[in-house]
Amino acid sequence: MINIVLGLLLRTAVVLTGTAVATFTLLWLAPGDPALAVAMARYDSIVSTEIIDLVRAEAGFDAGFWPAFRAWVFPLLSGDFGRSAVTGRPVLPDLLSAIAYTVPLALAGLAIGLLISLPLAIIATRNPGGLLDRFAVAIASLGTAIPAYWLGLLLILLFAVKLAWLPAMGTRTPLHILLPALTLGLGVAASLTRIIRSGILEARTQSFLPAFKRRGVIDSTIGKDHIAPHAAIPVITVLGLELAFLLEGAVMVEVIFSRPGLGSFLVNAVEARDFPQVQAVVIVAALLFVTINLLIDLIYRVIDPRIGESNA
Repeated sequence: MINIVLGLLLRTAVVLTGTAVATFTLLWLAPGDPALAVAMARYDSIVSTEIIDLVRAEAGFDAGFWPAFRAWVFPLLSGDFGRSAVTGRPVLPDLLSAIAYTVPLALAGLAIGLLISLPLAIIATRNPGGLLDRFAVAIASLGTAIPAYWLGLLLILLFAVKLAWLPAMGTRTPLHILLPALTLGLGVAASLTRIIRSGILEARTQSFLPAFKRRGVIDSTIGKDHIAPHAAIPVITVLGLELAFLLEGAVMVEVIFSRPGLGSFLVNAVEARDFPQVQAVVIVAALLFVTINLLIDLIYRVIDPRIGESNA
């Protein structure tokens, strides 16, 4: 197990290193003058050439690619994300404040997706190919086809404008999280319903199940001890990926519902060409993604010990 964990950690380090290099390179090669964008965002007015040159020197844009990369990545190894090129404040506190809004939204969306998809998939598999099964598959396909931004606007129109049941914009009360979480959750439910349904149906076809029935093992025990663990592996995979995508992909939903979080943080940073903030968001998102995948790999080995080092 120690070798497995070390191998997974090494893979995680390689992914994060590649992400850091790619992120810095893409921002460095982006068209336009970043010093001009930062100066205009900082002073909110027409700026002189002297101010632009000053901003370029302060931000390290004139140092060359590798010196600028080293000046950014070495402090990053100790958890120092630097200072905002626009405000001059440390990036990490503002980033953590944004994450504090995005994480509850992502978890709420994932919970809604589970609450919808799990009973729907179980009901569908009781009679494969029947009316309820076809209905569940149709709902899941429809949910996958609807873009999140369009679904969010529809929910605002229905629940906030027409019915006036729920607030749509901001974060003033706990109710403000319901519509954006429902927007994310319906998309999650669509993919989870298909995966859970397929996992249960595949688990029921395993060749060892008739032997348990002939031995007199009751159906509930077979379902709990054999079908559920077999069906859980693909479900856990999708759950982990969905959580990672929700944390990274809540940008559009947060913008639609005017919520603070990683979405508005990233949009403002990109508009201002605030390199330290953009780089911090990308690195944290990559770290969350690989951490979740690492946990998924470890959970695999708890559920099914047969998954050995060759599958790490």
